[in-house]
Amino acid sequence: MSTLSIVIPAYNEEDGVAEIIHRVLAVKEDLINVGVLGMELIVVDDGSRDKTAQITRGVDGVKLIRHPNNRGYGAALKTGFSQAKGELIGFLDADGTYPPEYFPQLCKEALDGGDLVIGTRMAGADTKMPLVRRIGNMFFAGMISLLGRQRVTDSASGMRVFKREVLEKVYPLPDGLNLTPIMSTRAIHEGVKLVEVPIPYSERVGPSKLSAFRDGSIYLQSITWTVLTYNPVRILGMIGLGGMAVAGLIALGIIIARLSGITYLGPWGVAALFTGILSGVAGVSIFSLGVTFNYLVSLFYKQPIRQGLFGRPIFSPPLDHHFWWMGILAVVGGLGVAGVSLTLGLRGWEITRLWFYLLGGAMFILVGFQLIMSWIILRVLDDLSQREILVEKDLNG
Repeated sequence: MSTLSIVIPAYNEEDGVAEIIHRVLAVKEDLINVGVLGMELIVVDDGSRDKTAQITRGVDGVKLIRHPNNRGYGAALKTGFSQAKGELIGFLDADGTYPPEYFPQLCKEALDGGDLVIGTRMAGADTKMPLVRRIGNMFFAGMISLLGRQRVTDSASGMRVFKREVLEKVYPLPDGLNLTPIMSTRAIHEGVKLVEVPIPYSERVGPSKLSAFRDGSIYLQSITWTVLTYNPVRILGMIGLGGMAVAGLIALGIIIARLSGITYLGPWGVAALFTGILSGVAGVSIFSLGVTFNYLVSLFYKQPIRQGLFGRPIFSPPLDHHFWWMGILAVVGGLGVAGVSLTLGLRGWEITRLWFYLLGGAMFILVGFQLIMSWIILRVLDDLSQREILVEKDLNG
């Protein structure tokens, strides 16, 4: 027997809370048809200053929980989750935008194997979402899909059903409106099976509490920091590769110019050279930092999590195992270029003909030392990780 606990967070929703409550209560029979034999409805009044609580209290079959003060959308949901008794937990907003009539479909997907089932507004044919919010949702869904390597069409949907045990994997969750995209991001990296079900989306009852700019910036920061706590190299590695790519393109342009007989760098050429050196050194440093952070993150997790820059190993052994010889090669090459340039300078060559090579040699030396130091740190972290595994294996027999 499965029971569904539905949580409705409500803050100053006197205009629409009664209607949504009755619509939720009306789906009991349809839930039975998909194997959900019991339903619990919890409304969390998040410090409303209107008649939301009084209206809710007047409806039979509803458990009302009140926050003395407004604590936020996510805080209200988490209060409801903590009081829920069902094997399945669902939630939706109190403003009438989400259709509770689709809860049976979401529950069916959960009973068929889905761990977290999301009602996606972006794939439904009937959606009345404002254009600005639609663009924002597409952006954040695309961002999570790119960083998590799993396609998501609606990362911020406020209508979901999930198995109770999922909470252990996706906590901690924030108190604000960014709870939903963070739940999606954590679920992907924790290996939670995520399923999306297209749903229609209606215009809300009453004024919206969402600020596109303020809440959008919070979403962006929250998603970025959440991914960094699971798979830092996915973000830092991409930035690092971008920096190295810029350096490579600029170097290629300079080589082509030299082969074409151009030996003088004007202001734009010097600016390009400066950008290339900065991008190259910073790119290698950021890339190696991402790899190092991944090792640190893996030390704190006892269960497998989704990590890696490309999702699957490309090099065997991994690229960071080659940092030592790549670093030595870069240092030796840089010292060689610098030594030859210095020798030519002592033999009378003008510095205007040598500064370019001296600068390039310095860049290779810095990159080489960065790779060598990263390799040392990574080997220490790897030894610590293996030591922990061996100790745990020996203690457990």
